[in-house]
Amino acid sequence: MEVSRSKKVPVWALLSLLANGFLIVTVAQLIARGNNLTETSPASAAMTAPGSTEELIRSVMPTNSAKPVLDVPVPGPRHKWSYQQWVTQLGREAEAAATNRPPKLSVLAGDSLSMWFPTKLLPIDRIWLNQGISGETSVGLLKRLQLFDRTEPETVFVMIGINDLLRGASDEGILDNQRQIIRDLRWAHPKAQVVVQSILPHSGEQATWENRDRLLAIPNSRIRAINRRLKEIANSENVSYLDLQPLFADADGNLPTELSTDGLHLNDRGYLVWRSALQMFGQIQLKN
Repeated sequence: MEVSRSKKVPVWALLSLLANGFLIVTVAQLIARGNNLTETSPASAAMTAPGSTEELIRSVMPTNSAKPVLDVPVPGPRHKWSYQQWVTQLGREAEAAATNRPPKLSVLAGDSLSMWFPTKLLPIDRIWLNQGISGETSVGLLKRLQLFDRTEPETVFVMIGINDLLRGASDEGILDNQRQIIRDLRWAHPKAQVVVQSILPHSGEQATWENRDRLLAIPNSRIRAINRRLKEIANSENVSYLDLQPLFADADGNLPTELSTDGLHLNDRGYLVWRSALQMFGQIQLKN
């Protein structure tokens, strides 16, 4: 894992090398533990924290939706709702967070990869507000960032871009939208740490996703090239960059099938790897 900022501190060079080695060992242990996890469809929870926030989620969920499940990854109603219904729902959840002002709030902003992050696998040292929507693009995310303007998060983690590629967007268009997202977040949340995460690779020929042909039309080399430029943008905009590529790519640069449900989305083991990266990132930031 590589974490970079536009203003580098000298101690990071040594710290990063040590952290990378430790992280690889940690990830290997987590994957091994993942063998004991039940392979189920991941579910997302809008805002999670130990104990008290379950009632908060229930208070903002519409009465005609399924009961919110914070700890058990089972299929929920998200796949049945329209995009606009989810925008409305996430607005309610963000408003609840803004009203209650939970401490150490972190936001996950992005597409289905963020949306389906299992509650039980999110780091427990903070409260999470999940603002992911399945099928989201950088254009869509940019338009709805205002939903959580009033939440005053400590950290905002952004991962977006794969759906842009699947819909034929240009590299320049994706990167321009990413830059605008960063600037909007910095303007709306001047005290928050904005963390741009790299776009994950896919499993290539091993993918089983229903739109596999569209996925194969996007070489992982292109995703890596976009990520390199995304890192440069994050540096120039003075925000953090979390490089997940080393953790989610095999020797050929593809997403390992043991970390994925279909070559595009993650399973529990994949989310364990992502969780370890978030935890290590937080530890490095605290030490720095």
